[in-house]
Amino acid sequence: LPELAALRERGRSLRGQLRVLEAEESDLEQRFYLGALQLPNRTHPAVPVGDQSQARLREVAGSPSPVFDFKPKGHLELGEGLDIIRQKRLSHVSGHRSYYLCGAGALLQHALITFTLRKLLSKGFLPMTVPDLLRGAVFEGCGVQPSATPSPVYTIDPARFEDLCLAGTSEVGIAGYFMDHAVQLQDLPVRVVCSSTCYRAETDTGREPWGLYRVHQFTKVEMFGVTAAERGTESEELLDEFLGLQKEIFSELGLHYR
Repeated sequence: LPELAALRERGRSLRGQLRVLEAEESDLEQRFYLGALQLPNRTHPAVPVGDQSQARLREVAGSPSPVFDFKPKGHLELGEGLDIIRQKRLSHVSGHRSYYLCGAGALLQHALITFTLRKLLSKGFLPMTVPDLLRGAVFEGCGVQPSATPSPVYTIDPARFEDLCLAGTSEVGIAGYFMDHAVQLQDLPVRVVCSSTCYRAETDTGREPWGLYRVHQFTKVEMFGVTAAERGTESEELLDEFLGLQKEIFSELGLHYR
């Protein structure tokens, strides 16, 4: 049929045009997308401009550590003495900056997670579990660049699993859950809580941290929010709500904070 022949010819013409446009798209992506990744996220309007010297102390709660009539021990020395923390002699097992929690140490971690989850569930948070392995685009959407040098992210062997990385926070997995689709305005804000194992490469700073700091793997409870932007203040308001909840958690645990 003449109509079919004309449509086939138009299809061939469109394919030719598409090849040209795809090459142009690839060139534009290389020129502009990689540059766009260098743009920083917007900061909270109350954040001072400058280095740490410009930071302002806003609030102090509780009392600092008591004054002892003896030299107090740190958490690692106490934990190793009680056999509830092990961080020494692990190079043959799990390498640098790793640790074991045993007995009361393991129970304390579970108790803190349970305490925090119950607290946030009572405030209407949606509980969620997320994948630990995620694609690079999800990290980029959260402001993390897996391809940076040195990278803060563990990348799975690309010869076996293309474009998969271990998440350093459940924030990335939760963001991936909400990416590329709309949320009904009447359902906002969405408050999510997630407990997950976090994996971080933690580059060598030249100074060895003492104790359970800057370790490669730890468990964290995350608060995550999705807000509207009708008034332009919704995100800031939810952040203030989250900050208030953090203060409640620290105060109920009897911890000093500032």
